[in-house]
Amino acid sequence: MRRIQSWSALTGPELAAIATQDPVALLPVAAIEQHGPHLPLATDVTIGEGLVDAAIARLECNAAPLDLLILPTLSVGASLEHAGFAGTLSLSAEQAIAQIRAVGASVARAGMRRLVLFNSHGGNKAVLDLAALQLRADYGLLVVKANYFRFAPPSGALAAEELAHGLHGGALETSMMLHLAPGTVRREALADHPSLGARRARAGATLGPEGDAGFAWMAADLNPAGVTGNAAAADAATGARLVEAFGARLAEIVAETATFDLDALGGPVRS
Repeated sequence: MRRIQSWSALTGPELAAIATQDPVALLPVAAIEQHGPHLPLATDVTIGEGLVDAAIARLECNAAPLDLLILPTLSVGASLEHAGFAGTLSLSAEQAIAQIRAVGASVARAGMRRLVLFNSHGGNKAVLDLAALQLRADYGLLVVKANYFRFAPPSGALAAEELAHGLHGGALETSMMLHLAPGTVRREALADHPSLGARRARAGATLGPEGDAGFAWMAADLNPAGVTGNAAAADAATGARLVEAFGARLAEIVAETATFDLDALGGPVRS
């Protein structure tokens, strides 16, 4: 039997009964922050929830039994790099870690042993790593960290340079928004926003904002508009391909989390 349900829609006794079946809990973690003149502040929330919906659709077509509980999205994350732009809401890194740990603790107290943290904002990656480790140490949870921007995109969907340097509000995010929420995209404002990282790479530099030796950056360091990438190259058809591929990968992660042998872990495992 497949039971994929919203945590918030259940009663306490219903959730307690599901907890006895060793379900997976999935926590979407996002951000409310500037995405330039063409995308809304809720872009990361919309994309994250859209990918969860795509994953659910894929899982519902799978014959394997699965119990999955979707937790409410943590909409405000760690967005210090965008704090200089109007509209950005940000927790400190310490607050973001504490928020994830608090929700994870509640999941553990409810009897869950498997938690997927699904992240749609790059600035949250470090806090996810730290919060997940602490939850593992404190509660013996299996905590899986999934960042969609680390998933492999469909072959040929976007140019290699755009994938490498269109880090924020570029063709990737804009294409998905044109597919998921086209009415929210300000099409008249679509433009190319070259990144400092791309310029340095073309000049042969190896030190950039990402990579094996990346430098810390504020959004305006990479482009004065706070956007990096060619939003003008975005289209809804590419967005649909990206959402399908990323949703399928998230579905695989959830399914593998559900069947992960907890006895294979050498540390504490909640019984």
